[in-house]
Amino acid sequence: MKRIFWIAGALIMVGAVLGYREYSPGNQKKSETELQEATGRSGERGSGRRSGGRSGRRGGGGGVPVTVASVVSKNMPVQLMAVGTVEPYQTVSVRSQITGTLMRVHFKEGQDVRKGDLLFTIDPRPYEAVLKQVQANLAKNMALLANAREQVRRYAELVKKQYVSQEQYDQIQSSANAAEAVVEADRAAVENAKVQLSYCYIYAPVDGRTGDLLVDEGNLVRTNDAVPLVTLNQIMPIFVGFSVPEQHLTSIKEGMARGKLKVQAFIPQNEGAPETGELTFVDNAVDRTTGTIKLKGTFANASRRLWPGQFVRVSLTLADQPNAIVVPSQAVQTGQDGQHVFVLKDDSTVELRPVVVSRTLNNDAVIEKGLKPGEKVVTDGQFLLGPGTKVQVKSDGKKAEVES
Repeated sequence: MKRIFWIAGALIMVGAVLGYREYSPGNQKKSETELQEATGRSGERGSGRRSGGRSGRRGGGGGVPVTVASVVSKNMPVQLMAVGTVEPYQTVSVRSQITGTLMRVHFKEGQDVRKGDLLFTIDPRPYEAVLKQVQANLAKNMALLANAREQVRRYAELVKKQYVSQEQYDQIQSSANAAEAVVEADRAAVENAKVQLSYCYIYAPVDGRTGDLLVDEGNLVRTNDAVPLVTLNQIMPIFVGFSVPEQHLTSIKEGMARGKLKVQAFIPQNEGAPETGELTFVDNAVDRTTGTIKLKGTFANASRRLWPGQFVRVSLTLADQPNAIVVPSQAVQTGQDGQHVFVLKDDSTVELRPVVVSRTLNNDAVIEKGLKPGEKVVTDGQFLLGPGTKVQVKSDGKKAEVES
């Protein structure tokens, strides 16, 4: 029983000591101080979140950081854009005009050849023999013709003296004429044999580049086989074919009446250095299925950047528009009410202004309505802006406050 009283007394004393420490004036002041500090830190964090978002958007409270560009007036070309295909200036399928064994190929696949270069040799021996034969026939018949002419000469003297009849003379004359006709036929046969022999040697008909060799040495080739021996493509100069909607046909014809129209071909992966040519072909009919007209531009292609079958982006310049209102294309935004830009005002705020864009060319937008030269438009940072938002202009990669 005494042990229970001792345990209870000890517990009461421990509780009294702990209660005194907890509710002593010093501890209360410490608790209040900790509470104030905690409250201050929480307030700072909340304030930091509220002001930090605005500070992040306005660059420390001065305004939203943006970049701007001036609205300028300059001459801009009126152009039509299309996708085109590079086409060879000439394509020649080389075929044999005689039957024989292909003895020799005088080029390598993909080699550039000049007009007149020897490409193939077909076995010429049968055609050489035919030529010799017809030449021999020609020599024989020329000898007979010479004898016939001599007889005509002799009989002409005899008929004058009435030693022979006129009928005999006419027969001799007819035989001489026939011999002369035979000689002419033999000469034609000789020429034909020479032509056939010349077909044994196939020469390049144009300057160009050879493709795949489709018939190897040793094969028998025949007259006008369905499969050509090789195909030549002339790539200097070269065509670029493209199609535009038929409603532009009038403008194209008016431009061609003023002079040559410039065509540019932009090569993928290297559009900064386009090839320049001129419009040389307008098709004689509009394609009814697509409502387009086919055009071709001719390019010198001295650097051989254009290659047959290649797809390129084509720009056809119809005219120049003087004093066009131009801004960078990234300044133009599209919203629910159409296209607009943010215009920088003198008090470092922005105004949302609707615009009408006529066309876009090389990262420049031609403005038909809504802006005038000298104004400044925002080109970066528009997603943080609204009407009347205060801004800061980035200069040289750093933010500098706009002077009002």
